[in-house]
Amino acid sequence: MTTTDFQIELGSLDATTKCAAALGQVVEAGTAIGLVGDLGAGKTTFVQALARGLGVPESTRVTSPTFTLVNEYPGGRVPLIHSDLYRLERDQELDELGLFEALDDPVVVVIEWCDKFRVLPEDHLRLELSIAGEHSRSLRGIASGPHSLHCLAAWREALAPAAEPR
Repeated sequence: MTTTDFQIELGSLDATTKCAAALGQVVEAGTAIGLVGDLGAGKTTFVQALARGLGVPESTRVTSPTFTLVNEYPGGRVPLIHSDLYRLERDQELDELGLFEALDDPVVVVIEWCDKFRVLPEDHLRLELSIAGEHSRSLRGIASGPHSLHCLAAWREALAPAAEPR
């Protein structure tokens, strides 16, 4: 049976990076991922590990796009576009980022602070990270359409040997 969401407790930084890398190994081109969570919840750390799972080389520094707003990482099996909307204040600023165009390309688009603006397509994977302890996090994944539902199911399967999502 396929579910539209799941939750997993990540008891360490290592568990968080393994979880994110597993998503990177199964995510397909055309996937939009929205990340939600307080400052320090691990959104950028999650994207760094996702990039490694996608095959972005270790020599490529994956950084927070808080000030650049959009970073592109073409070196993996699927190109990664990573955006951070934290510093944006108006809808008009979104037009300058090129995110709407990127969402139509054969890439994986990850948007931190996606809850600030309506930027994600209807079919997207929403990941909510929350701080559970000094190094532990709680992650909830929510699929909103057939593509993201397929991605979520593949991710759950990839995680099954390591930790059983609940």
